[in-house]
Amino acid sequence: MRPTLPFGCVLALMLIACGGGATNGTSSVPGPQGGTSPSPSPTSSPLAAQSACNGSRTSNAPLGAAPTIPALTVPSGFAIEEIAKVPIARELTSLPNGDLLVASGTSSLYIVPNAESAGAVSPSQVFATFPDALAAGVAFSPASCTIFVSTMTGVYAMPYVDGQLAADPTSVKQIVHVRTGAIAPNSDGDVHRSTSVAWANGILYVSVGSSCNACVEVDPTRAVILQMNPDGSNVTTKATRIRNAIALAVNPQTGSVWAGGAGQDFITFGHPYEYFDNLSSHQGMADYGWPACEENHVAYKAGADCSHTVAPSIEFPAYSTIIGATFYPQSQTGTYAFGSSYRGGLFVSAHGSWHQLNGRYFAEPHVVFVPMNGDTPRTSVNWNDPAAQWTEFLGGFQLSNGVTRVARSTGVAVGLQGSLFVADDATGSIYRIRPINALPAAQHKHIHA
Repeated sequence: MRPTLPFGCVLALMLIACGGGATNGTSSVPGPQGGTSPSPSPTSSPLAAQSACNGSRTSNAPLGAAPTIPALTVPSGFAIEEIAKVPIARELTSLPNGDLLVASGTSSLYIVPNAESAGAVSPSQVFATFPDALAAGVAFSPASCTIFVSTMTGVYAMPYVDGQLAADPTSVKQIVHVRTGAIAPNSDGDVHRSTSVAWANGILYVSVGSSCNACVEVDPTRAVILQMNPDGSNVTTKATRIRNAIALAVNPQTGSVWAGGAGQDFITFGHPYEYFDNLSSHQGMADYGWPACEENHVAYKAGADCSHTVAPSIEFPAYSTIIGATFYPQSQTGTYAFGSSYRGGLFVSAHGSWHQLNGRYFAEPHVVFVPMNGDTPRTSVNWNDPAAQWTEFLGGFQLSNGVTRVARSTGVAVGLQGSLFVADDATGSIYRIRPINALPAAQHKHIHA
């Protein structure tokens, strides 16, 4: 068995000192959605914890078959490979030694060892299994060497050391419960079940979708983004009235936390636009207005006061369904690092719509790129054009007939050596994208213009 750190010790390292003070129980979320709550206090971790996951030890797993080339499109100068299969692959997180964690629509978290290898990678395998399905969200804290996984009803934490290929089941602890209350009494049955998670500046962020398409929630843990300490304590609400913020991302250049919002259905076709926004730019609790207010303070319910709701900084077409997002580090190094035009920018993965217009899907699955200057999009929002701020980076998931889909993109992450990884829950594929000039000459045939 590979060595692991005792979970209680890891939490204590994150909180005070190993040997006392860790919370063994789980936390439930108190309080209503309204009002402003104090933020959890960031915590620091000793170097002893950091040394367990500093990337110095690779995984001891045999390599599998050579990658295959999917019929997808990337910009000229890039190559795309399919490197692994994971059932219902969702969110992704890279580990410091080049391995890749893959959350899923099952009850298991998977790992793809040696995902940043020069060619073939090791076959995927189960890293941990949970007593709850939809283990769709995953985040990693390098400061404390802790993996966080979010399921339908909770968030779990487990320690990690370089090269570890499976969690010790006794170390996997649920730290917080979500969806603790009832479905809204006026729910229309559109109940969102996945939970997302992100880690930044010593604080854990947890996003929980709504119990309807358009309703007033009675459960304060739905249609919100929560923030808490790493042991699940001191839970407060960072964002409210946000229908289903599946995609959470952290800008490594600034430490800001961003969230994507999926708008409601059955209002004016093509509206509301979907969005990605900087949670950290809003003091206290950010109110995104759903279901009464959307877009640029637009009221979609008669008499709604939208003057104090958030007008997001990045917009996408309605029904895009943003599942994953990642910032490409400004200071990224490694064999497969992208060029300067991508540094500091944002990759956003859209799952695509079920809505159709003239017999074609209105929004197609793809991964797009948003150029950024720090936390500011290089192109400002155009409220008349939700496609003005981004360009397609990875496409081909939907054929030209507009109704045939060969895949659907979900999670996205940047690897140790600079590769971009994309998940696909329709085929269970994990794709790896690299600059062609960083590959051996024998692989140059992999270019897709």
